[in-house]
Amino acid sequence: MSQAELLKNKGNEALQANNLTEAINLYSEAIKLDSKNHVLYSNRSAAYAKAERYYEALADAEKTVQLKPNWAKGYSRKGTILAFLHRHEEAAEAYREGLKYEPDNVQMREGLRDAEKQITSEGETIKNPFTDPNIFDKLRNHPKTRELMNDPSYVQLIRELQHDPTESSKMQDPRIVPTLSALLGIDLEEVAEDDMRRKEELEREKRKRDEERHKKEEEEEQRRQQEQMTPEQREAALAKEQGNDAYKRKDFDAAIRHYERAFELDQTNISLLTNKAAAYFERNEYDRCIEECQRAIELGRELRADYAQVAKAYARIGNAYMKQERYEDAVVHYNKSLSEHRAPDVLKRLQQAERVIAEKKRLSYINPELAVEERNKGNECFQKGQYPNAIKHYTEAIKRDPDDPKAYSNRAACYTKLAEFRLAISDCDEAIKKDVHFIKAYLRKGAALQALKEFSKASAAYQKALELDPACQEAIDGYRTCNMNESPEEVRSRALKDPEVQQILTDPAMKLILEQMQMEPKAVSDHLKNPVIATKIQKLIEAGLIAIR
Repeated sequence: MSQAELLKNKGNEALQANNLTEAINLYSEAIKLDSKNHVLYSNRSAAYAKAERYYEALADAEKTVQLKPNWAKGYSRKGTILAFLHRHEEAAEAYREGLKYEPDNVQMREGLRDAEKQITSEGETIKNPFTDPNIFDKLRNHPKTRELMNDPSYVQLIRELQHDPTESSKMQDPRIVPTLSALLGIDLEEVAEDDMRRKEELEREKRKRDEERHKKEEEEEQRRQQEQMTPEQREAALAKEQGNDAYKRKDFDAAIRHYERAFELDQTNISLLTNKAAAYFERNEYDRCIEECQRAIELGRELRADYAQVAKAYARIGNAYMKQERYEDAVVHYNKSLSEHRAPDVLKRLQQAERVIAEKKRLSYINPELAVEERNKGNECFQKGQYPNAIKHYTEAIKRDPDDPKAYSNRAACYTKLAEFRLAISDCDEAIKKDVHFIKAYLRKGAALQALKEFSKASAAYQKALELDPACQEAIDGYRTCNMNESPEEVRSRALKDPEVQQILTDPAMKLILEQMQMEPKAVSDHLKNPVIATKIQKLIEAGLIAIR
């Protein structure tokens, strides 16, 4: 009998005795010896399932059917676990696949029946709730929807869903969640929160189990390594531990001494050199840190050391260069580290170094005098009607002086001439960010929005311009034109289709604020001091539902 078979039998005994951790470990050891044995994965899957580690159980069940696609028991195992995970359609599919190979299997037939019953039951639960004849009475009497029933747009939404509940755009409306909660008698928000908490709890448990397993595997590996060590290597390992303890205490001088002593005893362990380099790094001795890492790399190549250890040495050199602000050298060594072993933390550091280099290049490129020259060249092209060339010059001006609002505004004028209105609006917004008192940006934004027939938003842009200069004729004309293009009914109808506007208007706090603004116009300035309320009011202004004089 093979060693793998002996371990499997011991695993079976442990499973029957309900010693689940022991059973899992025994099956895992057997798999290391015979990784193509589908029965081992199936048995470990059973142990994981019994331990309520369903995701690991599912992974083993899938491995089982991958190794032995015509083995019915593998599909039975997979179907059972999927049922535990409430993935009933997938469970039913697994049982059907297994029954192709073993049509008379009673357990799988019962499993399939149960899964289909669950699918049917779930289908009944999610039957269209909008067909309830008492729907409007329920919504009027429920605290979550009582206020909503005063809104004609909401009533219209419900009527449309009665005819077609599959309309995806309507189901995205934020008012649907409280509506379904009222109709189904379930607090869906609370259910979603419970599901999220349960999922997080399962993930935490899985991480904890994984950490415990990794820790145990590491301890076992260390024990095996120690058994194979020479007396000198054992003494070196002890010195290394002493170095690690000193490092944790931030006694870097002592750490370096211990690592040097350890390396004298065991000159095949390059981690002693990288640890010593780390201590030099903490002492801000970056050149010595780099030297030790280079020694580690050379020795690692000679000894054909683990790629991850060589990668660590390269990464540590990169860290030292970052401290010395030698960013290009840091990038070179981070890339070398990643070519040896792809570690996520090193990738992040590489990206950080590249961002620093890019920012330094950007800052070194800034020259306001050259920006003015480029802007003037752009103006000349604009006057000649050469709008693409003007855009090139304005773009160069922005690179040379990113804080100049005029270049953004001028480029927006070019985009408007080329009918690229969205790009024009984006540039106007950038110009406004640079200077909130830059009236030309508001005027150009209004013109672009007007061209897109977004009259309410255009009107709001012109209104901003008028706040800065009440006598600005272009703003007065634009504002009048926008308000002539749509009737108040059309403005309101279009605005109420916007879910964000609907949410603001159904917010009880905002209702009170809007009422107060009507009764006491002076209260507006107080409310606008609150950035959250100011954003909502601005949205209503852009939608054309309110105007502030």
